[in-house]
Amino acid sequence: MVSFPLSKLTRSAVTLACVFTLTAGAAMLKAAAVGNIELRGAGSTLAAPLYEKWIDAFEKTHPNISLSYEAVGSGEGIARFSADTVEFGASDVPLSPAEAAKLTRGVIQVPATAGMVVLAYNLANITGELKLPQDVYFDIFMGRIRTWDDPRIRAANPHLRLPSRTIAVVVRQESSGTTYAFTNHLAAINEDWISKGPGVSKLVEWPHTAMIARGNEGVASRIKISEGSIGYVEWGFARRLGLPVALLQNKAGEYVAPTEETGTAALAASAGHDLEQLSTSMANPGGREAYPIVTYSWLLLYEDYPEQEAQAIDSFVDFGLGAGQTIAAGLGYLALPRAVAELGKGALSRMK
Repeated sequence: MVSFPLSKLTRSAVTLACVFTLTAGAAMLKAAAVGNIELRGAGSTLAAPLYEKWIDAFEKTHPNISLSYEAVGSGEGIARFSADTVEFGASDVPLSPAEAAKLTRGVIQVPATAGMVVLAYNLANITGELKLPQDVYFDIFMGRIRTWDDPRIRAANPHLRLPSRTIAVVVRQESSGTTYAFTNHLAAINEDWISKGPGVSKLVEWPHTAMIARGNEGVASRIKISEGSIGYVEWGFARRLGLPVALLQNKAGEYVAPTEETGTAALAASAGHDLEQLSTSMANPGGREAYPIVTYSWLLLYEDYPEQEAQAIDSFVDFGLGAGQTIAAGLGYLALPRAVAELGKGALSRMK
């Protein structure tokens, strides 16, 4: 067991406590005039565990503000936000200009966190790292590669004894931002995904042999119990269930694992872009160390709120973009680059 000097742990704890105390204190000042307020949110399953942690931390310093969040998928989150049945939505794909124009209360789209979409799998008696070239995992999800001992998989993994077993693909059942991020990446790899395949969307028609599951948690759970399976899921969900994940070839030709470092390297591709361009900049990021499938996740806010709701929403989102980012790495998310967090804070100024 590795031990550390108590003084080092104490200094780290004090530093982190100071960050939370100062940021929470500033947020409390913002919401000082807020009475008892209830805020409901719904949407992304990818970011749900992080939002739950934010809510727990925020409510401890704001007992007069009650927040709830339903992880129903990005598509349903957008639908509820558009129908004005929640105070905020959450999606891994921002609203299009056409969708935004339909909202009478306007919309402010704030990047809240970023996550990596991994290919988790279940292969018994396989030891060692599974490597998947981009053209190989593209063809697995196109339905062109159907067995684990396919020559192209074996060529990338001469050190593994791959079974002669049918590949069981696991995909999302409902409208999902994770699906959008994954299909957008596949389209960036090969235009066949659009011209001959399912296309890019939050909900696509997969090959009929695919197994479907609801939510990132559902996909991860289905992979866990289905030998020979592979599916796309947010990294944190795969990690919490102890699922092995493939090393994916990136645009530079390197095989990389999902880590905080490789995810952060991928986010560097979005440096210098404005909010409207963040998503398109991440389809297949360059860089030798960049993980290839990374997505921002967004909070959807109205431009117009009743005064006390506006103050409460502003305080919560400001907390998330500040101290809330320190929670991200422990849950498998990527902290926003400072410049992106500042863009999000700037967007909040449009709230009436």
